[in-house]
Amino acid sequence: MISVRSLAVTLVILAASVASFGQFRVAITFGPPALPVYEQPLCPGEGYIWTPGYWYWDDDAEDYFWVPGTWVLAPEPGFLWTPGYWGWGGGAFIFHAGYWGPEVGFYGGIAYGFGYFGEGYEGGRWENGRFFYNRSVNNINVTNIHNVYNTTVVHETVVNRVSYNGGEGGINARPTPQQEAAERQRHIPPVAAQTQHVQAARANPQLRSSVNQGRPPVAATPRPGDFKDRAVVPAKAAGAPYHSPANRARSNAEPSRPESNRPENSASGRSNATHVRDLPPMQRPAAANSGNAKLDQKYQKQQEKLNAKQDQERQKLQQRQEKDHQRLAQQRNAEARTQQLEQKHQQQTQQLQQKHEAQQQRIQQRQQPPRQSEPRPPKGK
Repeated sequence: MISVRSLAVTLVILAASVASFGQFRVAITFGPPALPVYEQPLCPGEGYIWTPGYWYWDDDAEDYFWVPGTWVLAPEPGFLWTPGYWGWGGGAFIFHAGYWGPEVGFYGGIAYGFGYFGEGYEGGRWENGRFFYNRSVNNINVTNIHNVYNTTVVHETVVNRVSYNGGEGGINARPTPQQEAAERQRHIPPVAAQTQHVQAARANPQLRSSVNQGRPPVAATPRPGDFKDRAVVPAKAAGAPYHSPANRARSNAEPSRPESNRPENSASGRSNATHVRDLPPMQRPAAANSGNAKLDQKYQKQQEKLNAKQDQERQKLQQRQEKDHQRLAQQRNAEARTQQLEQKHQQQTQQLQQKHEAQQQRIQQRQQPPRQSEPRPPKGK
């Protein structure tokens, strides 16, 4: 259980590595609330996989907010969800984003429930391109979904609602060699529906921990982003007593951040992601339509070539960042160096995103039809 004294600490504000962006990275030195007690809503249909709820951080509100658990369609057959988790390192809590992959990797040893009991996933499995649900840990309507089985999971008896790894009162778990191997496999970041789900949760003041004190009124939803569905599930109780720290103000030394430079208000839609895997999917412009079919085809080939190059650059940088983490985990004093590595990765990610935006702007400018010059008036007029 998290003590009130351990939570009543200050926020450490660190300037982002790319100062020109006018953004700041917040290093959070007090842990998120415990996981609330709630029930799982009914699975909406075949192919949906449960993604458990978790606490996330809102920089502007300076508060944790609850992202409700929800059912999400798997992006590919055979892919499973590895939940994100909070981990302590370098004197601050850092969030490790979740991802889709063929195997479930390390998620901090956090017992999210409903098949995620700290290690692996026991809520279902893929067989011949179809997902089979374990009824002992999932809420399934067998009238509509027939690919089910029933295997009792002993982890259900373990009551542990701690929501972070490391630090005071945190889960003491480290990745196994199998989990590290799973992290090196091909991944897919959270799909668009999950990103929109987080945005909807951030926009709901009732989901902030300072308001609900660890007991969110919307704990789980049948589908992502729909918080008004009649089947929305409220939390039964907070996982542990929680009182939001009284001193939530920023340091006086922190420069103000212009509204236009905030990620959610930026005209370019630039993200403040730390890692490439956390970036939203790249936005592709609409096909050119100049009225000249041959010219439009030329523009389309140029765009496709740029898209392929940018995708390749993303993948290469993501692999480099993942290798950095793997090497760091094998070194001594890894926690003390984590913060520096995260700053380096944030700089790499933002520079790559800025580079891709500039490339996209240049190619679109080249595809603009030439402006017709206005006739000059006769001399003497």
